[in-house]
Amino acid sequence: MSRTTLSERGDARMADDGGQNTGATDGLRRALPWVASAVAAGAGALLAVGAFLGLYVRPTSDDWCALWKARDMGVLGITADFYQTQNGRVTNAFLTGLLYSDGMRGPKLLPAFLVVALVTGLFLLGRAALRSLRSLREAGRPDGAPSDLPARPPALPLVAAAALLSALLFFAGTRSYQVLLWAPATISHTLPSVIGLWAVLGAVRAARSGLRWARTAAVGSALLIGAVLGMLSEPFTLVAGLFAVAVGVLRLPRLGWARDRYVSTWCAAACLGLIGGLTLLYTSPGARWRRAQNPQEPMSAAQIGETFHDWWRLWQTVGGQWAYLGALAVGALLGLALAATGARGEGRTPTTTGARGDGPAVTVPRGDSSGSGLPPRALFLVAVLLPLPLIALAALAVVLGLRSGYGDVGWTYGRTWTSFLLPLLIVLCAYGAWGGHLLGRRLVAPEEVAGRTAGRAAALVVAGAVAVGSAAALVQPVYALTTETVVRAVAWDRQNARIRQETAAGSRDVVYEPLLIGGLTEPLFASTYKRDWAAQCTATYYGVDRIHRP
Repeated sequence: MSRTTLSERGDARMADDGGQNTGATDGLRRALPWVASAVAAGAGALLAVGAFLGLYVRPTSDDWCALWKARDMGVLGITADFYQTQNGRVTNAFLTGLLYSDGMRGPKLLPAFLVVALVTGLFLLGRAALRSLRSLREAGRPDGAPSDLPARPPALPLVAAAALLSALLFFAGTRSYQVLLWAPATISHTLPSVIGLWAVLGAVRAARSGLRWARTAAVGSALLIGAVLGMLSEPFTLVAGLFAVAVGVLRLPRLGWARDRYVSTWCAAACLGLIGGLTLLYTSPGARWRRAQNPQEPMSAAQIGETFHDWWRLWQTVGGQWAYLGALAVGALLGLALAATGARGEGRTPTTTGARGDGPAVTVPRGDSSGSGLPPRALFLVAVLLPLPLIALAALAVVLGLRSGYGDVGWTYGRTWTSFLLPLLIVLCAYGAWGGHLLGRRLVAPEEVAGRTAGRAAALVVAGAVAVGSAAALVQPVYALTTETVVRAVAWDRQNARIRQETAAGSRDVVYEPLLIGGLTEPLFASTYKRDWAAQCTATYYGVDRIHRP
């Protein structure tokens, strides 16, 4: 009597399923790459323009001070200056010194670095999340049946999602120039999110390796990176701290969703680092001096009410930009692709609990009665519903900090919104992928149901139209940003050449015409020259005693 191995049974079953679903999925599978390609091409073109615009970045506002301090003080000198007399942001000052050490070359290249780092990080995060989810679902199947998720997530929809989320972050807000092109803001508010994203990827990589030393190194890195970020950006520290606490608590082994304490330990280390860095920043002489310039009174009931009003206006502004729906739509495209690929059985390999070909063994956590590898039902609902309230709370914390530092207009500082907008976009994409996968599984089921073909077409058309429309909605803001940046660069170069000629001829008081861009401060903005810090930094940069208007 011949014997059939588990592997052979699994292969036969997958072949069967694939044959039943071929007619149901071929049309969807053929159309999906074209739609994903359109989204990826559109978002990628916008990102390419944004990266290229870095070459047209010219000094404005804080750039003037950073340029002469990096030139005259050096990296360590500007770091000490920030700690002693400015704001205490040690990491911020160190990165500023490095970036401006060769004049404007660093700020010109930074936008391209941010684009590449964010798109790549989001792609890798999506791939890691899908692989981990597949492993969890497989681990809970006692018969060794393969998961309905493919072993190799479809690359093109993932690229489209990463590109569109990045484009939305950079161009859909109210301060595109500051979020991508103005180095002082990108160092403080965009770069921390990129660093945090790659820190999470490092932790996931260490977890999948199964090596004890890799996990230990990841926990140590979380402590160090947390301290670095705590001295870099207060808004990001608040947002990252909230998410780290929530994830660390949810992944405690006693709640039934983890085999060990690795995730909780990593989150605890990150929180300790963030607290340590923020404490060093807050107690610095520079931070104390800054607080002394604007003494804060205890929050009254009226001020608390105004803070909530600012918070509500912030979300009205975000909700008024319909392009953010593209995050849901591109997630739905990814979910449909996962359902179609999984129905074909592509890349699927039969496994037994604790043995897989794509990573270390996973044991079903205790308390999981569903056999899905997911957390217990109540904890699963918490994990699914918690992100949006956390993001809302993080935004409120950021608004409160902005109001304390900048008054009733603080909430309008859109460059600080990046800290919670990136998690929001990722969560919206994840919700879209979940919904798209659930819908896709129904639409590609082997049973023939009248109207199913039309349903597949409708789902693809709606998700694709919204995603492509979201990218198209960003064309006008990017065009306006391009025009404004290039025109200013040409005018600035002309004025810079004239000032250089005058200073070379011995002039000590030169004419400077303010060139406004991105809602930023330009020299000669204040009522008196003594209070005009931007003009004084500009004069120091050019080596003159004073500048004045034409």
